[in-house]
Amino acid sequence: MIHTTKHGPNIVAVRPGVERLTAINSKAFKEEVVALIEDGASHLIIDFSEVSFLDSSGLGALTGVLKRIGHRGDLVVSGLNGDVTQMFKICRMDRVFKSYPDVDVAVQAMSESL
Repeated sequence: MIHTTKHGPNIVAVRPGVERLTAINSKAFKEEVVALIEDGASHLIIDFSEVSFLDSSGLGALTGVLKRIGHRGDLVVSGLNGDVTQMFKICRMDRVFKSYPDVDVAVQAMSESL
């Protein structure tokens, strides 16, 4: 389901691999990202550039991933479209997750903070 791209030794960009992250597929998304964390990934960028819709289950999965990382690393999002941005704002997740316009900008920001 997910697609990953490594950016240096510490940063991994994750594309959900679906157009809609909903109750139907959010559990699988969370499990795959948690597996990455258990394999040592600690600085993740979730790239939503190909995701057109996100529901509360998708946000719940994202929050679960954030909890799993804890203080060992960082989790940011990038490429939010209008509808996904609106969902983040409605649920106030825009206060929880740092957001960047695209993966390149997120990688640069994360690299500077390491």
